[in-house]
Amino acid sequence: MANITADIEKADGKAATEVHDSGSSGQDACSVRDDHVEQHASLLARSWQFLYLELTETRGVQRVPPEERQEPSVSRYVQMISLWASANLTANHVTLGLLGPSVYGLSFLDSALCATFGVIVGSACTGYIATFGPQSGNRSMIIARYTMGWWPSRICALLNIVIMFGYGCIDTIIGGQVLSAVADGEVSVVAGVVIIAVICWLITVLGMPVIHTYEKYAWIPQAAVLLILAGCAGPHFDIISPSTGNTATIAGNRLSMFALCLSAPSSWASAGADFYVYFAEDTSRSMTFLLTWLGETLGYMFALLLGIGLATGIPHQQNWAAADDISPGAVLVAGFDPLNRFGKFCAVVLMLGVIANNVPGTYACGLGFQCLGSWPLKVPRIFCTTLSVIIYTICGAVGRNHLYDIFQNFLSLMGYWITIWIVLTLEEQLIFRRKSGYNWADWNTKSKLPIGLAALAAFLIGWAGAVLCMNQVYYVGPISNLIGDDGSDMGLFVGSSWAALLFPPLRYLELKYIGR
Repeated sequence: MANITADIEKADGKAATEVHDSGSSGQDACSVRDDHVEQHASLLARSWQFLYLELTETRGVQRVPPEERQEPSVSRYVQMISLWASANLTANHVTLGLLGPSVYGLSFLDSALCATFGVIVGSACTGYIATFGPQSGNRSMIIARYTMGWWPSRICALLNIVIMFGYGCIDTIIGGQVLSAVADGEVSVVAGVVIIAVICWLITVLGMPVIHTYEKYAWIPQAAVLLILAGCAGPHFDIISPSTGNTATIAGNRLSMFALCLSAPSSWASAGADFYVYFAEDTSRSMTFLLTWLGETLGYMFALLLGIGLATGIPHQQNWAAADDISPGAVLVAGFDPLNRFGKFCAVVLMLGVIANNVPGTYACGLGFQCLGSWPLKVPRIFCTTLSVIIYTICGAVGRNHLYDIFQNFLSLMGYWITIWIVLTLEEQLIFRRKSGYNWADWNTKSKLPIGLAALAAFLIGWAGAVLCMNQVYYVGPISNLIGDDGSDMGLFVGSSWAALLFPPLRYLELKYIGR
């Protein structure tokens, strides 16, 4: 930027000298002034171009070569923890916590324990995949090619797009519900959906530099208003009442809540490496894992525990119960009621906080389109991102009254394939690439990547096990139905276990007879 400023000053001096030397010739002076204007216009255009290139990421899923990456520093490590803390210390995860007591009938203690251990395990999944970012310079769904193969990896890419659509839908719905509740219903939920979507689009199209800058500080106002909410609503939490149902039903509901709280943070694994591709290869893997895990765990855990507490108070607080009849977002606004107008302001800040959660997902969604094949790779990321925003905005507007159903069914369903893929990736690394390692430059060379037959077979069989044990509104598996009165969602555990058992022998045969 300093060079551009110097160029401008140099041009100014040159133009002034030429005007002085022109003497009394008015025509020559006008000509020089025109040239001067043109020089200013040219330099202004170059200045804007410089700013655009500095602030906007034009790269898609193409690998970032080592020479273009930034060396590790304290600031870079701070970015890791702040990114995930900001993305998860948000209103949508507070409303996710409502499900423990409200939907599963669990006590505060049962819900809190399920949420805590679920988040710890789920965040470890994201932390593990994130370590591949600096090491490879490749995005998460490109890394999937080294386990799943050239063609089967596109199944993962497509499912990843669905995940990010789902999060975009959830985030915009929460934002719309909170805005509508703050305005006492005078503003529609759809208006809030559109506002959140537009702001997310503006940040996301600029790319990684702006995303990291935004996420570095976004957690601060969110932490402030959530602490205020805890202070206002905390005295009304019911931490004494027990879980409802017989012993088998409570056990099944605990398992379902644990699976749900594991699925939510682990779903970020499909984008975990995306945000670290500009980090140098010698970035500490242990620090990458630890800071990613810690940031995500802290963000999720506080938000979930606060939501669980709010849900336990709904039966005892008349205004909370009335808000619950409107929407989960209205419950959050009701928690600020003692603060009157300042409470409304806090609720608006909380509403805007879902942007921090939606921006990384929207960014990853745009990249996901480019992983679907050779021709999508040629489509600029900005167009893929724009299409993603349009789709989940429409879905959010249509599904604005069904948030609990989206949470309960969508997150659990997405958790099935994520955990299966992570298990396969871990086994591929520890068993089959422990000595040979990876050639990350082959990311787009079909002949040098695995065929993927072993991974595909294990993936599909794992899914079959998940279907037999799933417990969703639209389908209850025969095995799941054996637990308690309402069944329990065991799809995540059974699916990943079956895949883990089958992949090693199948991969051994694939390497023996196919060679890659």
